Order: sequence, then structure tokens, then C-alpha cells
Amino acid sequence: QMQLVESGGGLVQAGGSLRLSCAASGRTFSNYIMGWFRRAPGKEREFVATFTWSGNGLYDADSVKGRFTISRDDANSVNLQMNSLKPEDTAVYYCAARQRGTQAMDVRSYIYWGQGTQVTVSS
Repeated sequence: QMQLVESGGGLVQAGGSLRLSCAASGRTFSNYIMGWFRRAPGKEREFVATFTWSGNGLYDADSVKGRFTISRDDANSVNLQMNSLKPEDTAVYYCAARQRGTQAMDVRSYIYWGQGTQVTVSS
């Protein structure tokens, strides 16, 4: 089993920034890639960002590309730097992990999930 714990959510004004972090523990991580999803009120969970097999960032182009940056300090962690936040970014943000070779943007690829952290952007 892998445990994922998110931190860094909160309330911010539009145009502001937040940095989310996720720490993984519980098993080896070499075959897993971590990423971020979010669920806004009344909407389905949607893909935000992850890494490709080669280690490059992969983003949902329509909503966050150019404003969000995914990074990692080591194999057991992942961060999401969110800049120029908008009210429509308000959601619960989830850290998740999938096995290498699975579809990066497909929620069904992700086996392990954190509990989520709330991000609220006020207008």
C-alpha cells in the first residue's frame, strides 16, 4: 500500500499563488508516477498535472497550463505550484499515483489517492 498526504491548500484571492505538496510513504515508488487531480463543487474529478515517463510535466492544457507547475523534490514527493489563481480553480485537489506505462491523464489509471486538500480562490 502507498499512502499519500497532501498539504498546502487554503484560501487565496484571485491572482494569488499557492503551493501544494504531497508526500508518499508505505512502499517503493520506482514504478509509480504521481500527479494531481481536482474536483470542483458539482463537477467530476478532473486531471490537472502529472509527469510523463521521461519526467516532463504534463498539464491539462485548457485550464492550467502556463499557470501551474508540477515538480518533485525526490521520488517520494510531488508539488504543484499554482500561480495567477482564478475563482474557477476552487476545488479539492488530490494527489494520486499510477504505475508507469498507464494513461497519464486518465483517472482510472491512478491506484492510490490522498484525502485531498481544499483550495478556495475568492474573487
